[in-house]
Parts: sequence; C-alpha cells; structure tokens
Amino acid sequence: MRAVVLSSLFVLAACGDDALLIDARSDAGTATPSDGGTSDATVPVPDAEVSLHPAIYPADRTHSPISAYVVENLRAVRARGADLRDDVFSKVGASATASLSFLHCFAGDRVDLDGRDLDATLTHFRGGDADGTTPFDRDSACATPGWHAGRALEGDPSALETEVEAARPGFAVVMYGTNDINIVSLETYASNLLDLADALLDRGVVPIFTTVMPRDDDPEADALVDDFNLVVRAVAQARQVPMIDFHRELLPLSDHGLGPDGIHPTTSPSGGCVLTDESLVYGYNVRNLLTLEALDRMRRVLVADDAAPDAAGPAIEGEGTTSDPFVIEALPFVHVQSTLFSEQRALDRYDGCMATQDESGPERLYRLELDAPTNVVIRVHDRGSVDVDLHLLDAPTEAGCVARAHQELRASLGAGTHWLAIDTFVSAGTERAGEYLLTVAAEP
Repeated sequence: MRAVVLSSLFVLAACGDDALLIDARSDAGTATPSDGGTSDATVPVPDAEVSLHPAIYPADRTHSPISAYVVENLRAVRARGADLRDDVFSKVGASATASLSFLHCFAGDRVDLDGRDLDATLTHFRGGDADGTTPFDRDSACATPGWHAGRALEGDPSALETEVEAARPGFAVVMYGTNDINIVSLETYASNLLDLADALLDRGVVPIFTTVMPRDDDPEADALVDDFNLVVRAVAQARQVPMIDFHRELLPLSDHGLGPDGIHPTTSPSGGCVLTDESLVYGYNVRNLLTLEALDRMRRVLVADDAAPDAAGPAIEGEGTTSDPFVIEALPFVHVQSTLFSEQRALDRYDGCMATQDESGPERLYRLELDAPTNVVIRVHDRGSVDVDLHLLDAPTEAGCVARAHQELRASLGAGTHWLAIDTFVSAGTERAGEYLLTVAAEP
C-alpha cells in the first residue's frame, strides 16, 4: 500500500452532467472508466433515467449521501482489494477511536438497538475475523492516543499498512482532527487526510470519515473545529466515500456529550452500545450508533447489493471556464478539481491586484451568487509539487481581481455576483498544475 502524494487515485472530472472516474495511474488527462484495476472493463450502467454525477455532501445531514454514483465508485474501490474481508473494518484514529468505549461493546451482550433494523449488520461484522478477533473489539494498530493524521502514514511499514495487512479490512472507520488542531496547520491536515484516504483507496479499503467533536477544553481550539471538519467533508466528497457528521449530532447535547475534560465523549452507565433515547445523550453511545448505521449502509450496497438508498441529488453546474464557470449555489461549498485537465489559459497576470506572479498556467473559474452581504473565508488546498493560487474577482478578467492569496482569503462580500479563479503558478517555465480542494464558508 502506498500514499499517493502528487496525484489522487480517483480524480473526479466534470463531464457535462455526468462524470467519469479518472485513474491517476493511467496517462495524465485520459479519462477511463474505472473498474477497480483493469483498463478495458466498463463502469456498470445504471438505470437509463439516472444521471451519474458525483454527490454533493450537504451540511444539513448526518450521513453523507449514498447515491448510485457513490455506490459505483465504492464498488470499484472494493474490487481493488478482493483479498480483503467484507465483514471486517479497522479503526483508524486517536484516543477517541482507541478507547474501549468505541464499538468494543458490540462484540458483547450489553447491546440494545432499541428496535432499529441493524441486527443483520451487527451479526455480519461480529462474524468477521480481524486477525483473531471481531472488528468491534480488535485493538487496532492504527488507533493511538495523541496521534494526528500524518502519524498513521509514518514509518515503513506505516501503522496504517500494518493494520490493513493484519486485519484485512474492507472498510476503515477514520477520525482525526482533535489533536491535529494543536499540532499541524489546516493545510497540512488537508494534505495528510488526502494522503490517508488515497492510501486506503489504493489498497481497496473504503474509508468512512467522521467529523471531530467540539473542543470544550479550549475556546481557541474550538474556534478551529469547523474549519478542520470542513476539510473532512471536502476530502470525503472529493473521494466520494462515506462521511459521518458526528460533530453535528453532538452540538444539541448537554455538554456536547463530552466528559469533564471537554475533549473525550462520555459513555452511558448502561453501556456504550445501549442505543435508547436515555443513553443517546452520551457521546460514545451516539458515535457507536452512527458508526453502526454507516457500516449498515455499506453492507447493504456493497455486500447485499441493495440499490443506492439516496437519490442522485443536484450536481455542481459548470465546466470551470469563463463562459461556463462552476456555480457555487450554497455555503458551505466544497469541491475537488484539477487544473491539470483544464484547457483554459485566459488569465495570466492579475493586474487588478497589482500582482506580478506568472499565473499563465491553466485555471478554473467559479461564480458565487450571494443573496445578502456575507463574510466568507475561501481556502484552496494543494499537495506536493502542485501550486495553484486563489483570486477573488468582481469580473472574470485580470483587471477584475480584488484580492489574491496562495491558500486563504477572507472577505466581506456584498449581495450579487462574485468570481473565484484557481490559477496555476508557473515556475521557471514549469506549470505547477494539479489537484486542489476548494472550500468556501460563511463566517459571522
């Protein structure tokens, strides 16, 4: 297993209303349907009336959509790891994942599903052999207190590689961020999380990402939680893999379902796998339920071959050009794209911002429509040798530039139309084009 640093395993490239999976190991810029490893097979054809396009992961739901497109993407991933077990998952994370309160109790007798239709999934994974134990009560080699996401990929073999080769999981439950806030920058976190996602996908493991808890121990750290969780959403949407918004479910609870330290979840005195209303005010009980629900969704579509449970939903409109920009219709907005596949080079030097940098490489354009004045924070994340820059415009021209930055812009924008250009920096004649993650969020 390897971490893909300079290019992703799957880059989602817009193709009108539909999209293809681009295998980064094929020739750059050549879109080929991914069948999980071979180049001559085709993507399974869905119902003729279903338009396949990447799902948008909205902020108003706890489980990310599992549309027909997502299902086909995940089936292609699992086909890469045919030697892995569909009844095994691995835990990947820090102390809240290594804790005995997380999932272990599902291997025992103190389980109360409170009438939920999750018995088949509980039985399925209880029967999995995760190197001599069930995946529920396995002590993962890649769940260690104090770790940030980058630690999972350090070493040869890395802790992630060691865990995957020992447990042979078809799935991985992933949560990093609580420690990362104090250790690494947001840019490094995004890069690490993408590397981790790509390493799992490359091996044929489906990651299930989880947003992190509030940081009630530290107001300054808590102020960064939304930013880090937006990266989680962006990475999950970028790779079209499942995401659990644990943070969303904790916010309404007393003390956010956290213990006296303000960091770690609490557990019901009745047990962490008692999923009654009375127990779902405790953080670990909530996380255990959400994780079992996510595993249930995966078992149904990837093991039982059920139909996708969610409709296709809207697509991100546009082609990323001046005449047909990507449209940002709601905030928060996250998007993965690559300047590598763009043929547009209409913007070179943004003299409206008094900029002298050579941005003559390919660019992607976005149009943002605001109904009311809004404070926004805009971030672009790239990796490795990729170097793309962010430009805020009042018109899609070089003279229309009003602000620029390498990674982050904050602005107070009026109601109306605004433009963003993600442009490729050219260094010593070399275009530093490639994949990026864009996030746009409103601020108070």
